[in-house]
Amino acid sequence: MPPFERQEPPFSTERLFSANPGPLEVLKRVYGYDAFRGKQQAVVEHVAAGGDAVVLFPTGAGKSLCFQIPALCRDGVGIVVSPLIALMRDQVEALKQLGVRAAALNSALSREEAGAVMRAVRAAELDLLYVTPERIVTDGFAELIGNARIALFAIDEAHCVSQWGHDFRPEYRTLDRLAGRYPGVPRIALTATADPHTREDIIERLSLANAQVFTTSFDRPNIAYDIVERDQPRQQLLRFLSRHKDASGIVYCLSRAKVEDTAAWLDAQGIRARPYHAGLDRSVRDTNQDAFLKEENLCLVATVAFGMGIDKPDVRYVAHLDLPGSVEAYYQETGRAGRDGLPSEAWMAYGMADVMQRRRMIDEGDAAEDVKRVERAKLNALLAICETVSCRRQAILAHFGEAHAGGCGNCDTCRNPVETWDGTEAAITALAAVYRTGERFGSGHVIDVLMGVANEKTERFGHVDMPVFGAGKDIPVRTWQSVFRQLLATGLIRIDHTAFGAMKLEAEARAVFRREREVRFRKDRPAPARTGRGAKPSAARERVDLAGSDRELFERLRAERLSIAKDLDVPPYVVFPDTTLIALAKERPGDWDELLDIPGIGQSKRERFGKAFLAVIEDYVEGE
Repeated sequence: MPPFERQEPPFSTERLFSANPGPLEVLKRVYGYDAFRGKQQAVVEHVAAGGDAVVLFPTGAGKSLCFQIPALCRDGVGIVVSPLIALMRDQVEALKQLGVRAAALNSALSREEAGAVMRAVRAAELDLLYVTPERIVTDGFAELIGNARIALFAIDEAHCVSQWGHDFRPEYRTLDRLAGRYPGVPRIALTATADPHTREDIIERLSLANAQVFTTSFDRPNIAYDIVERDQPRQQLLRFLSRHKDASGIVYCLSRAKVEDTAAWLDAQGIRARPYHAGLDRSVRDTNQDAFLKEENLCLVATVAFGMGIDKPDVRYVAHLDLPGSVEAYYQETGRAGRDGLPSEAWMAYGMADVMQRRRMIDEGDAAEDVKRVERAKLNALLAICETVSCRRQAILAHFGEAHAGGCGNCDTCRNPVETWDGTEAAITALAAVYRTGERFGSGHVIDVLMGVANEKTERFGHVDMPVFGAGKDIPVRTWQSVFRQLLATGLIRIDHTAFGAMKLEAEARAVFRREREVRFRKDRPAPARTGRGAKPSAARERVDLAGSDRELFERLRAERLSIAKDLDVPPYVVFPDTTLIALAKERPGDWDELLDIPGIGQSKRERFGKAFLAVIEDYVEGE
């Protein structure tokens, strides 16, 4: 059969359907799937019928289909509010490959490009239009769509509307005007990250009190969670990345300087890595992001400036070298792994310095005191997850108000249960040292006192003469560091950054002093051997039961996909996701009609890419 031939994306002025189709027809013909997942169908049918909706689905649960399909089922153009230009670009390109008439209107377009999009809007030649929240409420945009028939408004990343969320954007607050300006047009707000407080704020701020709320489990069972105490973090990271040599992933750092240093160091270690942060020149930032999207084995080292809404489905790992600011931020960032449902890993190293730095950022910030109080509580909740001895998945889901039985088998505390020890006496000794030294010092100095370290500081303040001096020398320094982290996580002490990071006793500490409260600590695991040998295989290599000839064919199909993607200058997943390649490798369709039985192959993609992939399968089968 003839090989793939380059074509322009099938962007035309003609609708895919001559009449308003049903959701299942759109799902099969455009997206190539026979059935919806989870609660997708209920959302789609509700919005297609004209209802408002709030959708709280985890990353990877298919939120985009919840507004794309209703827009194709209804008359008019679906207008999608998206916070990031890069996200718009990715989704528009993917929709064009599906044959959907999609475009974006944002500041990255030239005057000519923006003019072409506006003409398409006025001529009713678009199915979906992506815009920023700043643009949609302007008088100019209202004039542009004044005579247009609007199918729906979709507000993506809706947690940005809430000051309690981790990505608050003030411009989202103006979106409540849509209800009054466009009565009768259904609105759908979607997010993958919202605790109960944030959910209530979304509904109130967007005037969606009468909307139907759709929620599903926030569990991401394909993601393995692993959180370790920091101990030579670069070497710890290197051991983790040794399991993912052939995969794409993200390493998050808190500062721009650390991002650049870490990316350069990884490159020197033979791991292809590029930096990404808001301080880089725009062209460098865009180039690095494009490389990450279009290449299949690149590590992107980034601040949190990268990632919200990134569509790349085959991110196999997310690593944190610094503690995020909240459970929501941690969940959102780790959720960028494994969007395709295949095995992926989330790894983090943390220590007391992280907690102090995060507390300082909160205390020295410009937010109102009530917001700071919420931010401190969110940070404490994340620290509690780090220090838990139970199932991490259970602890994460509990934060979002979801019960989980625990014992997930896919987190470090379930795979290797954590031992605990009766730490009541150690807690009393530690709290006494904080109290006796005047609640004026950080953990480093207090540990020096406990270990009986005579130095300039302990002598100058007279701490060498106190009864607590040397009272903890029978316990290793590393264990004391863990004790103070856990005392902080359990609310027995707090960090006061107005007093230069001094530890202060909380009221609950009295019960421990009186021995009215037992304290149990988790045992720190011994540091692993300083070698990458014996590391378990990469999750990317464990391709859902692919073995032998199926795996070999998968790799050939993967190479063909990469070749086509390079020719089209699009990310490989825009051609087909890994899940479709796996199905092709297993099912080995032999003709044109059988291609439509493969999940992820609709009519447009069959027309564009079918012959090329059938040729690969045919050549492989003939050669067996």
